[in-house]
Amino acid sequence: MKLGLLSAILGEMPFEKMVDFAGELKLECVEVACWPVGRAERRYAGVSHIDVEHLTEDRARYLLEYCEKRGVAISALAYYPNILEPELEKRNRYIRHLLKVIDAAAMLNVNTVTSFIGRIPDKTVDENLSEMEKVWKPILEYAADKKVRIAIENCPMLFTEDEWPGGQNLMTSPSNWRKIFQILDYDNLGLNYDPSHFVWQQIDYIRPLYEFKDKIFHVHFKDIKLYPDKLRDVGIMSLPLEYMAPKIPGLGDVDWSRYVSALTDIGYNGYACIEIEDKAFEDSLENAQNAVRLSTRYLRNFIA
Repeated sequence: MKLGLLSAILGEMPFEKMVDFAGELKLECVEVACWPVGRAERRYAGVSHIDVEHLTEDRARYLLEYCEKRGVAISALAYYPNILEPELEKRNRYIRHLLKVIDAAAMLNVNTVTSFIGRIPDKTVDENLSEMEKVWKPILEYAADKKVRIAIENCPMLFTEDEWPGGQNLMTSPSNWRKIFQILDYDNLGLNYDPSHFVWQQIDYIRPLYEFKDKIFHVHFKDIKLYPDKLRDVGIMSLPLEYMAPKIPGLGDVDWSRYVSALTDIGYNGYACIEIEDKAFEDSLENAQNAVRLSTRYLRNFIA
């Protein structure tokens, strides 16, 4: 496996400084945040280390050469909106930008884009599956023509009142994965596997690795801490942040030795990117960098 970093936590740094920092830590890759420039619609959404709207062949060549000189690969281009956004003007804007990210991935010879399937929060799973089929088939065919894979993260995006009750991403459970992969039967659709989201959903985060091993295109290393006394007080029908919190790897409830062991069992040797969403480290760029340093040091116990 190649250990790396999702760049969103270092949004204050330009691309070059971000890559330099990854190289100093001897990280092998970066998953590069590619949101539209200047449009921060939620936490971390708005970081744009590569401006895909204005990417040229010369700029792409420069970025790749810069990374190569520092021994840091680009694992994927990251853009995580709600592609099934019910407001059609917003949805179409998100889709247009996603297509630009796919174009940029092809131009950079990066064969993976990480994203969400999306969801209309107040509609049922079946209603969303029908909408998903109409929206996503053209996107996947477009990506296939560009030889680009789409790796969907399994985050429910159910954290704020406007995302209630269903969240903004269908790709939340092995049960939903089976339905989605049956409807969207494309070789270039797979998973960006994050064990932390299964912790608070009380889903086994080890077993699905074996069933879906051929669909795992990319993985995240993020932790979650569950607070059982808070859960007993508010119950599972409350917003999840009332009883859990994202943490840096090693400070939550993910058993990293079991997780990495299972990844080695299935022969996964691709990119594994640290994702930092721990509020304890968000008050300054220096603390964000410390979060990356601590996470890297901890995870080197499992990934050489």
